[in-house]
Amino acid sequence: MQPDVSFVIAAYNAEATLGRAIDSALAQAGVTVEVIVVDDCSSDATVELARSYGDGRVRVVVLETNRGPGGARNAGLDAARGRWVAVLDSDDAVLPSRLAAMIARAEQRSAEIAVDNIVVIREDGTPPEVMFPERYLDELGNLTLANFIGGNVVFESMFNFGYMKPIFLREHLERHGLRYDEKLRIGEDYILLASALAKGGRCAVEPAVGYAYRVRSGSISRVLELHHVEAMQHADAAFAAVHRLDVDAQKAFTLRARSLRQAASFLSLVQHIKRRSPLKAIRTALGDPAAVRHLRMPIEVRLRRVARQFAYRSGK
Repeated sequence: MQPDVSFVIAAYNAEATLGRAIDSALAQAGVTVEVIVVDDCSSDATVELARSYGDGRVRVVVLETNRGPGGARNAGLDAARGRWVAVLDSDDAVLPSRLAAMIARAEQRSAEIAVDNIVVIREDGTPPEVMFPERYLDELGNLTLANFIGGNVVFESMFNFGYMKPIFLREHLERHGLRYDEKLRIGEDYILLASALAKGGRCAVEPAVGYAYRVRSGSISRVLELHHVEAMQHADAAFAAVHRLDVDAQKAFTLRARSLRQAASFLSLVQHIKRRSPLKAIRTALGDPAAVRHLRMPIEVRLRRVARQFAYRSGK
């Protein structure tokens, strides 16, 4: 029988946390599930752990070459059989009632996509924190393309919707040939959801917390680099060339494009400062004075804030 939901878990050296993710997916109440673990050339016991489950609902796909998070998830989507597909990061977890609540909300609104609230759990012992005010999401009701793009504007977004983990009606992805951009190591989630919305997908918002996003101590161990932002700019340009945006979405897209230019200028400026290239730094500052504004706080603090804006976590 076709399961209600296919969970896709891309795993790379995830031996320490994968079991928690799988267990939480299998514990979903009120829906039938399959769990597809895609090993992206791990060097630890990730594959052995996934194969150790004596449960026919857990399937393991082993990639021959490392394809990155987008490629591993695409392999999982290709193998999925469920009516809905849900992506779960290998070090995160989902609450037992999550999928039943999201599917009910989506069906109530005739939606092909659904998102929900997130609890952030830090392993340094600080109390868990709910990412979005429940009342705000309740009033939002549906997530439009303009809402979503506007929630991914660097330095300016009140709430970063890039952290949301959507579920998709698999038929909607297949009908429009939607998959992750494998060239992106950051922002691949954003482009997929934006594309699904641009293809006419309606996205219902479930205000309740259903996804547990875990932040390991020192998890932002790599600094966001200029080439990451440049890759996102190229992906956004390709997105704009393919999809027709309404007025509100176009306004939000223009703001996001400007924010990415500022982020790129800021990272370029920091790069020149660290390399002790004052003339290049001056040229960058003159070319985009907005980049200088971000130097008012310590560079490391600002770099971490930029990294968080892109939902950038080490090992993802």
